[in-house]
Amino acid sequence: MILLLILVAFALLIKLFSANSLLVEKEYSLGFYPLIVRTLRFLFGWLPFSIGDLIYCVFVLWILWKLFTTIQIIYRKNTSWNGVAVKAYKILVVFLLLYIVFNCFWGINYNRKGIAYQLNLKMGQYSIDELKNINTVLLEKVNEVKLQLSNENTDNFTKEAMFVKVKESYSAIDSIYPFLKYKGQSLKPSLWGWLGNYVGFAGYYNPFTGEAQVNTSMPKFLLPYTACHEVAHQLGYAKEMEANFVGYLAASASKDRRFQYSVYLDLFLYSNRNLFGIDSVSAKSFAKQLRPEIKTDLKEWRDFSRRHQSPMEPIIRWIYGKYLENNQQPQGELSYDEVTSFLIAYYNKFGKI
Repeated sequence: MILLLILVAFALLIKLFSANSLLVEKEYSLGFYPLIVRTLRFLFGWLPFSIGDLIYCVFVLWILWKLFTTIQIIYRKNTSWNGVAVKAYKILVVFLLLYIVFNCFWGINYNRKGIAYQLNLKMGQYSIDELKNINTVLLEKVNEVKLQLSNENTDNFTKEAMFVKVKESYSAIDSIYPFLKYKGQSLKPSLWGWLGNYVGFAGYYNPFTGEAQVNTSMPKFLLPYTACHEVAHQLGYAKEMEANFVGYLAASASKDRRFQYSVYLDLFLYSNRNLFGIDSVSAKSFAKQLRPEIKTDLKEWRDFSRRHQSPMEPIIRWIYGKYLENNQQPQGELSYDEVTSFLIAYYNKFGKI
């Protein structure tokens, strides 16, 4: 019981500390967290496979085993109220430990001031004219880069080469934004990419090992921006719209046009989807102006998604949406789309994207 009380007290201290976003930004996100994550990347980054994926697998198997044995005990009626209490106590201790480790190793970052604070961006409700303008800018960008790519050989783009270029992308901006310095790379293909195709994940960050995983079985043009997004999570940008924006800063700075295409295409789709909710006619008009080669890529993406449809995907998305809502992202999965607000604020300040 003493252990349980200690864990509860520690969890409450985390909640209390997390309530002050400025304190989190200065003392945790820019202080304690970098030490933790660099240590994790040093310990596990050199491994050619994701140790975090194996840990997840073992944990899921353990949960299933415990569920099976619990059902057996209930069915056989071979238990007592004391036995139930002991099991409940152990489960509570395990989940409290997971909560504490998750937050200390990464989760507190959900409460930081974040990239808008660091760049002094003026965030707020944007106008429909600003939204149309950012659609125009992104449309020009993605069309231009795709035209340039059509004259280049892009067949030699292996996942190993891509991961190296992700690090180079972040190196290209750390002189401008020192807080985005990426030391000790730990970016790996997901061992469960085949599963991700059916439940709808492109990449994810493991806060317990500091590894970032990318589902490399997706269409190749999606991978560079996804990888940059996951590295942003490693750097402590927990919210999805912030990871999207930091990923944009890195991918757009890359000299590799495949990175530029990947990021500008995704950002155009985000901004166009936002516009569609306000002015569907204008949104469709912008989408029609995409180059034919881009529309071919989008068809490939749709066909890929259609081939991997499963009844589990909407359930997983709903669960993940609820997770986001409980971690400072009330829009749930639509939080990804909120990167548009950051792009507009950035464009208003610097006059470029």
